Amino acid sequence: MNEVFRLDFKVRDYECDLQGVVNNANYQHYLEHTRHEYLEHIGIDFAKLADEGTMLVVKRIEMDYQFPLRSRDHFRVDCRLERISPLRFGFVQNIVRLPDMKPIVAAKIIGTSINRQGRPFLPPEIDQAFSS
Repeated sequence: MNEVFRLDFKVRDYECDLQGVVNNANYQHYLEHTRHEYLEHIGIDFAKLADEGTMLVVKRIEMDYQFPLRSRDHFRVDCRLERISPLRFGFVQNIVRLPDMKPIVAAKIIGTSINRQGRPFLPPEIDQAFSS
């Protein structure tokens, strides 16, 4: 799956800390929102899977902070899906400031899914995303 999905944002004042930069926890919100939008874009309904007893879960988050965003900065978050193992998948994500494309964050989020019994498995919707 080499498709790169992109979503643009603007920093809101309340996302910044006393130092005038985006609080580190907010970067995870940007990344998560982009992942959910990406899943919807490729036809995977996160809420429907949960209703059916399939929970998509994060196993690991790796984030490299490279430069801070400030209030009113425009930025882009990208997302690409990759296969890690038969039961794990990864989202490779980057945040860049616009319009200069300054690298802000590089991240890799590793996830899996579990069924109602709490056992890992890969639902057909996710497995098919790797064959597209």
